[in-house]
Amino acid sequence: MSGDPRLVAAAVDPVVAAEHPGLRVWTARVAARPGRTPPELRDRLRQLADRLRGPQAIALRSKPVPSAYRVLFRHLGLDPDVTRTPHEALVLDRLLHGGFTSRGLPEDALALAALETGVPVWALDAARVGPLTLAPGADGRLALGDADGPVAVLFEPPLAHRAPGRDTRAMLLVAVQAPGVEDIYVEEAVWTAAAAMPTIDALS
Repeated sequence: MSGDPRLVAAAVDPVVAAEHPGLRVWTARVAARPGRTPPELRDRLRQLADRLRGPQAIALRSKPVPSAYRVLFRHLGLDPDVTRTPHEALVLDRLLHGGFTSRGLPEDALALAALETGVPVWALDAARVGPLTLAPGADGRLALGDADGPVAVLFEPPLAHRAPGRDTRAMLLVAVQAPGVEDIYVEEAVWTAAAAMPTIDALS
């Protein structure tokens, strides 16, 4: 795509900010829609799979960025050895299946971003969400929402009516920044996901 998308910080409820200092959520709007995975993206994922074998996969969790998300999961009451972080879930998929399972766009672009940076990214239909806020949900878990209600539980896929669909013409990429993770990794993750998806013009 031409140019990097602009990152905008989502609001964080003061209670969440006090309990999890450094936890932030970033969004970026991109003119892209769901579709088939381009051959060049399939090739990049295949190359990543070839480089990522058992010993390398085990060593990844000790690196600073993946480690920061493991720590965050524990602070959220999740055991990262039971409920895998998004990055580790992708690595486990590679080890179990000998490669990364292709799911089309935007999923494959989001997977590439997480694998290359350690930072998880999700996609929403930009027309179906307003400005986001991270706050405790009705069940106590942290969740993203807007003026119309819940959008997604943190680290879980968005609600179906907020997710990209057949009519989507622009996506809102959402990246979660764990405490201790530098901004540059978040920026790179969002830019990687955006660049891996053809623009609307290219798909027309």
